[in-house]
Amino acid sequence: MPQAPGLGGGSTPDGPDGRRRYRRILRFALRYLVQSWWYEIVLPRVGLERIAGRSRPARLRRVAERFQSLAVELGGLMIKVGQFLSSRLDVLPPEITSVLARLQDEVPPASFAAIRELAEAELGAPIERAYASFGSSPVAAASLGQAHRAVLDPFDAAGTGIEHVVVKVQRPGIQRIVDIDLAALHRVAKWLSRLRSVSEHVDPVALAREFAATSREEIDYLHEAVNAERFRELFAGNPRIAFPEVVWERTTRRVLTLSDVTAIKIDDVDGLRAAGIDPSEVASAFARAMFEQLFEHGWFHADPHPGNLFVAPREDAAGPAWRLVFIDFGMMGEVTEELRNGLRRLLIAVAARDGAGLVAGIQEVGILLPTADTAELERAVTKLFDRFGGMGFAQLRRVDQREFREFGREFGTVVRSLPFQLPEDFLLVIRAMSLTSGVCSALDPEFNIWDAIEPYARQLLREEGGNVVRSAVREAAALAGVALRLPQRIDAVITRLNDGAVTVATPALDRRLERLERLVRGAFGAALFAGFLIGGILLIPAAAPLGIVLMCVSALPLLYAAQAVNRR
Repeated sequence: MPQAPGLGGGSTPDGPDGRRRYRRILRFALRYLVQSWWYEIVLPRVGLERIAGRSRPARLRRVAERFQSLAVELGGLMIKVGQFLSSRLDVLPPEITSVLARLQDEVPPASFAAIRELAEAELGAPIERAYASFGSSPVAAASLGQAHRAVLDPFDAAGTGIEHVVVKVQRPGIQRIVDIDLAALHRVAKWLSRLRSVSEHVDPVALAREFAATSREEIDYLHEAVNAERFRELFAGNPRIAFPEVVWERTTRRVLTLSDVTAIKIDDVDGLRAAGIDPSEVASAFARAMFEQLFEHGWFHADPHPGNLFVAPREDAAGPAWRLVFIDFGMMGEVTEELRNGLRRLLIAVAARDGAGLVAGIQEVGILLPTADTAELERAVTKLFDRFGGMGFAQLRRVDQREFREFGREFGTVVRSLPFQLPEDFLLVIRAMSLTSGVCSALDPEFNIWDAIEPYARQLLREEGGNVVRSAVREAAALAGVALRLPQRIDAVITRLNDGAVTVATPALDRRLERLERLVRGAFGAALFAGFLIGGILLIPAAAPLGIVLMCVSALPLLYAAQAVNRR
């Protein structure tokens, strides 16, 4: 089976269908790489940067919409690619991520005959022997697999205590399609890594490897089954949380059998109210469950969208009147000790509205390189806290949208100017929290994420209180060291002043002057190029040799202009 080069070994895809799919993905990528090169490099170098800038938002939206159409048409892993890219706010502009965020993993189901054949091959028995009944119509169909309701045979039901189940079956041939798509993505990533404007801010090959690892885990149903068991162990004593149980006797890498726990979808507000359940209570319970996973267990559901969440009314009188049901454990996140310390610092900074502390926490998590100049970011974050800190979504909706957009542009400009890339583990945290916030706001328009975080922030502050004395001692020692070195440093500064060796760093101004100088040189070269080229064209009818020479010579000022503008 072919695999992505650099992502697991192997060669390019074989077979006409595989090569056709592979080449179609590459053609799409190459087309928009060339378009980006023209608008972002060529036009600015000939003085048309303003024209390129005016058309950029509409152009990026068209690219995202065409990729969305391609992903829906091809299916397979391309839908997952779009969803993955929609969460990379650190890499892609909002014009692209906002479009890709609408990409839903809903595709036409595979034929039941093909699903039956694959399930029987995996289970080693006819489907009538493996299950007492098996629904031919899927209850859900996605790009990588689909789910069918079934009933266990009496022997298995007696042994497991489970009768009604949901069986997830991989789409036939999906592993080969995943290999083809990953091979194409790896090739595109290598192309992107050669573009300095991209490689300065992100490592495309590393992103491709990250996505490949996540995708291969997602199509391994044994991996999901182990995750489901671990989730069950963590929340077995929580009366508010429910989850499916794994039927291991009917589970393989490509077939997963789980107890049927489907109930009212969490975003069905009318259904919840009809069952006597207050949606605002569901929002609070869901937020608590997610923060408990994140801050207490350090292991969390990274894909809590409405399709993976149900609310189940209890039939018995024991415990709460309803339970929150989690399903689909193919994408889970781990909070490492380093990430936990960074999140602790971020959470305390958010609770205290401390811009400098938040930036320090961002650096500790690994989002920014240690050498990044964060002064502008600190000012932007402080302004964010001063204006919008503590507001819920209902309050934010009442803010003047022009003010919101203006601040968003300023903040986005600052962020995109920094060497900014989200580590994989932190990206999953952001994904989980953004989905949590979206679900809770849909259930309760007045839901305030700050109120939900506050109990955990207080707990972290109490834990930090035990370290206050040690922190004070370290701070005193650091101040003492500074005081001891201060006379020596003052003497060094005075010496440098006397020698005329003191300089003032003005990085923003220097960058603007350097850019202006490059543009002047580029314009001069471009003018010479145009003069030689046009002169050569006009001379060809009368003196062809001289005209051709001038046209050839025009390449020299063109190269000079390109080098001058591109020089760092």
